[in-house]
Amino acid sequence: MASCPDTLGEFPCWGLLPRKETGVLNLLSKNPSYDGRGTVIAIFDSGVDPGAPGLQVTTEGKVKVIDRIDGSGAGDVDTSTVVQAADGVITGLSGRRLKIPESWVNPNGKYHIGVKGAYCLYPQRLKERITKERKDKKWDPVHKELLAEAQRKVQQALETSKNGASNTNGNISLLEKLGKEDAEARVTHLNTLEKKYKDLGPAYDCVVYHDGEVWRACIDTSEKGELESGIHIGEYRLTHEWAPLTAVDRYNVSINVHNDGNVLEIVGMCSSHGTHVASIAAANFPDNPERNGIAPGAQIISITIGDNRLNSMETGTALARAMIRVMENPHYSIDVINISYGEHAHWSDSGRLGELAHEVVNKYGISWVASAGNHGPALATVGVPPDFHSDSIIGVGAYVSPDMMMAEYAMVEKLPGCAYTWSSRGPTADGARGVTVCAPGGAITSVPNFLLRVNQLMNGTSMASPHTAGCVSLAVSALKQRSVIYSPYSIRRALQHTAQALDLDIFAQGHGLIQVERAVDHLLQHSGGVEDKVRFAVECGGGTGGERRKGIHLRNWKADKPIDTSVIVEPIILNDSEADPNEKLSFCMEFVMTCDASWVKAPTCLQMSYTVRSFQVTIDPRGLERGRVYFTSVRAYDSSNVEKGCMFEVPITVVVPYVDLVNGYQYTCPPEVFRAGHIRRHFLHVPLEATWGVVTLRASHGEKSQRITLHAVQLKPRSSVKTLEYYKVVNLESQESSVHVLSVRGGYTLELCLARWWSSLVDGQVELSVQFHSLRPVQEEVTLLCSEGVQRVDVRSGLRTEELAPQAVLKHHTQVVSPSESRVEVLGGTRDTVPGSRPIYQLVLSYPLSISKAAEVTPRCALLSDVLYESAYESQLWMLYDHNKQLMGSGDAYSNKYSLKLEKGDYIIRLHVRHERPDLLEKLTDLPLTVLTKLPQEVKLDVYTSFNAAVTNGKKFQPTSITHGTTQPIYLAAPSLSDKTLKGLGLTPGQCLLGTLSFAKDEQVRKAVSSHKFGPIRTMPDQYPLRVVVTEVPNKKRSSGSSSSGGCNNSGGGSSEEKKETKNYSDYLEALRDLQTAWITKLDSEGGEQLHKEVTTAHPDHLAAQLAHLQSLDTTAASATAQGRAAVVAAAAKIVAAVDIAPLLAFYGTKNDTRPEAPKIKTQMDKQRNILLEALSRQGSALCADLLALAPLEETPEAFQQVDTIATDIMKFVEPSDSKVNGFFVSYYRVRGLDGLAARLISRQCEEKWTRDNEAKLTEAYTRLGWMHISALMATTHSIRFPPGYTPF
Repeated sequence: MASCPDTLGEFPCWGLLPRKETGVLNLLSKNPSYDGRGTVIAIFDSGVDPGAPGLQVTTEGKVKVIDRIDGSGAGDVDTSTVVQAADGVITGLSGRRLKIPESWVNPNGKYHIGVKGAYCLYPQRLKERITKERKDKKWDPVHKELLAEAQRKVQQALETSKNGASNTNGNISLLEKLGKEDAEARVTHLNTLEKKYKDLGPAYDCVVYHDGEVWRACIDTSEKGELESGIHIGEYRLTHEWAPLTAVDRYNVSINVHNDGNVLEIVGMCSSHGTHVASIAAANFPDNPERNGIAPGAQIISITIGDNRLNSMETGTALARAMIRVMENPHYSIDVINISYGEHAHWSDSGRLGELAHEVVNKYGISWVASAGNHGPALATVGVPPDFHSDSIIGVGAYVSPDMMMAEYAMVEKLPGCAYTWSSRGPTADGARGVTVCAPGGAITSVPNFLLRVNQLMNGTSMASPHTAGCVSLAVSALKQRSVIYSPYSIRRALQHTAQALDLDIFAQGHGLIQVERAVDHLLQHSGGVEDKVRFAVECGGGTGGERRKGIHLRNWKADKPIDTSVIVEPIILNDSEADPNEKLSFCMEFVMTCDASWVKAPTCLQMSYTVRSFQVTIDPRGLERGRVYFTSVRAYDSSNVEKGCMFEVPITVVVPYVDLVNGYQYTCPPEVFRAGHIRRHFLHVPLEATWGVVTLRASHGEKSQRITLHAVQLKPRSSVKTLEYYKVVNLESQESSVHVLSVRGGYTLELCLARWWSSLVDGQVELSVQFHSLRPVQEEVTLLCSEGVQRVDVRSGLRTEELAPQAVLKHHTQVVSPSESRVEVLGGTRDTVPGSRPIYQLVLSYPLSISKAAEVTPRCALLSDVLYESAYESQLWMLYDHNKQLMGSGDAYSNKYSLKLEKGDYIIRLHVRHERPDLLEKLTDLPLTVLTKLPQEVKLDVYTSFNAAVTNGKKFQPTSITHGTTQPIYLAAPSLSDKTLKGLGLTPGQCLLGTLSFAKDEQVRKAVSSHKFGPIRTMPDQYPLRVVVTEVPNKKRSSGSSSSGGCNNSGGGSSEEKKETKNYSDYLEALRDLQTAWITKLDSEGGEQLHKEVTTAHPDHLAAQLAHLQSLDTTAASATAQGRAAVVAAAAKIVAAVDIAPLLAFYGTKNDTRPEAPKIKTQMDKQRNILLEALSRQGSALCADLLALAPLEETPEAFQQVDTIATDIMKFVEPSDSKVNGFFVSYYRVRGLDGLAARLISRQCEEKWTRDNEAKLTEAYTRLGWMHISALMATTHSIRFPPGYTPF
């Protein structure tokens, strides 16, 4: 046996969830009671698992997770249906009989019932695991065995067929032929089912009732109506009860009940993220305190803001509900909010969610901590929050310490602590720091039980933020225990003042690494000042359009002259509107101000009472090195106690770009050494006419591969940082080059950020060069009207000689859909009412959508698209349903993320928008919706050099060179709407075809797509929007004698002045006969019979009347009785006897009919054939029903022979799959035991339109085949395909 080495070291547990670096361990070792006890942290995230390790109790033994809420609505169940038990049983909405346990106490006897699909609750990873396990255990073993057996039967059928053919001189009977087809159909169908396998998951009945004290709910996970074995729990806040949905999934759920039992809220998790975040903030391991979170004594409320329907994306509804819940709660008070979610907004100075966030912090006094984002390393990549208009939210960047590198990442050697490469950097577009402090951005700690693991490493600013929130909880706990007055403002200022400044990028660390022990000491030492509950709102002017900004951020300028900026500072007390007037009267401070930058001039003092003060700051960039960024701030201190720290600051970020490029379009940087975490930023003023840039990176030295991040950003006013962005991580070998094409906009400063990955152990050298190019149309978007036929586009080369090779491609079809229904309704209730009796209203819009063939569609509400946090409205969520009300998919503000592949059929899109002002919603009641459909194949437009060439389909455009400063016209020809790709779209005037127009000859430039690790970015270097507007549709061919001039409104072949055809009396009698015939099926049985006799007496050979009579006899009720079926058989027999089949067969056996009256003859023959087929089909179906009603001993060979003959006669004209006869063949195959063929036919009917009846027939066919695993799957998922109503928003 090998011996253990004597030199093994101790495992660094302290590095798994780092606390030493931020002073947590020191604080708690000296003051154990400052561990967060007495505080509540709200986790706005994906949901917290109360069953995860460390999340059961606090250090005082109290419940850790005191409330669980799903703000998204994804877990809601409509339980508005109320029933009462009969003999201890109720019928659920799934149709199952649900047995009420005797132990239940229900004083009023009322039960609210609903149904919920398990997969609607599961996060994606859990859904994938359970789907695989269900398939592996319940499907694959049975399916593979059945497939093998079916293949054996095919082989047997082939051998039987060969032997039968040799014994009968090659003639095979109908049944032998069908038997062989049936065996093959079973194999084919089983293979198809395997390929198309889709598990929608089980549907659970839900029962809600009030036991006299609390609302309770039962989820029937037995799927058998055995409620005793289902989940039975009470409202979480009152009972703290939770349970795994099943023993296999380990997915812990709890419940809340709303609207007097009419809405059940099942609370789970949409990902593992929230549990990990909560564990960092406040996990408590009584037996292993080394694994504790930052504030183990704190309690948690979990509010899910991620929506399972959107793959855990946050929604406005969820965020609004979360903020409403924490503002004013009678059951508990929230001290700290952590949100490790966020997006990038186009602006931050307005928006409904920003208004609510402003109230949370500045009215209700709750400290709010937010992750800065993982969108770095370029500047201005901080997301929202913390980039709200109110600068009161604490934004946190991510730091990795040497101990973390060893314990979490198992690195071979320690490196100096640094910011993670991907951590978002400040400043915000409007000048605020964006990143307030930084904190450890990684941890190995608890995750939800459904992952089947005890812990996991996760990193991101999502981990740094709860670390900081935990530190705030420690500070608040200390202040409460010492009865010290505090506010979110005093806590934030203390964190800023005491943070440890690191030798790192100022934009990544903010004020530095958080130091909670120092912050607590600072708060205790300097409490009691007049500023404790006061924030200082700083607004800086000078923005375009006169906007007010949170700081000074000069970027899109040439930095060639001084600039003056006005600054306004206003002291605002917490909850200003309700604050004590005496506090405002007593507020008076004298500030001394300083700035450490020689290129900034600002006042040195400022006296302030409770009013607005202003001053001016002068910035002189002359003398600063170009190509770099500079940061400083004007800081104000209380002159009576400077040690309190900075009371407010004016952050100043100045970019001084390179302006004078070589030849006006080239920039080169000599090789630079890149160490781990090293970042080099180059700022270039992009030439005014540039449209794309080519960046070349070259590794000039180094033996090993270098991992380099290239991040390029331009900031466009009132546009998200993602609007003009390029991101790529490349691995460069020695002497290897990497070329990147990125989209640019002239006149804006471009940041080219190169960063060595934070964990790289070997230094490397990289050189960079950039070349700008310009080929652009005079107009930014090209629109071509079909009616105009040709569109001229002028293309200009603004920088240098370029190779022009234009291409125009159509990729999508758009149709605008108007709402068929709209209503504004009040929501109200505790979760949808802002404190102060301000109920939320919602607008619900319904849009019909018809898809003519399978396609990929993207619904888009243009008015509300691409805005979430900055939106004037609270939420916008759409859900798309099929004709059975099954939810097919959902989407929200970011429409480009959500596309659905739909089969042919009719659909309904329901959109909801929320706000507390119903008048704003009323303005949207006619809001149109755009549906973008991806073309099955791209359509290329022809491009010509001249107008005449375009008109005459002459010579097409050939690649050519355009010299600097010249313009080249090109001509686009409108597409032919008769094109096979466009023909089937059902285009109507006003609809559009969308695509792109590109100009560069270089293939790399044309196909370049900007991207980020979070997905594609919309901007493409050489692609401009192209819109083709349909103004007319192709008309049917007119006869050569038509005098029509070809206008788009003329669809017929004759002019309006053409003489109308004269009718005679016989035509009238014929029309009267046809009218009477049509009414035979509309009258009751007695009236229809009488009318039938009248018509047949006058017209004994009129087959249509005979058929109408047959249709009136062949009803569902009649077919259920032998007498009714006999009448159908007799009536059908008369029709069949009246039709001479031989001429019909002769006609359809003729390939070409050259007779002049051929079209008229064909119409007559088709009519006669269809009547015959329907009569045979109805006759055969009735005979099959007779056979199925008989006992096996009562069946006669003659009866079988009769249906065989009918089948043979029908197949002389059409295939069994023909819609006119497939109903008969389903019955016929069943009678003959050909269930494989029957299943194939029914399956095709379901593909055409999935209905309850078709599904019941298909399930029955699978059962007869013995394919019970398929029948069971369909039964389990039936309630998902046919829900009782639309899924709630």
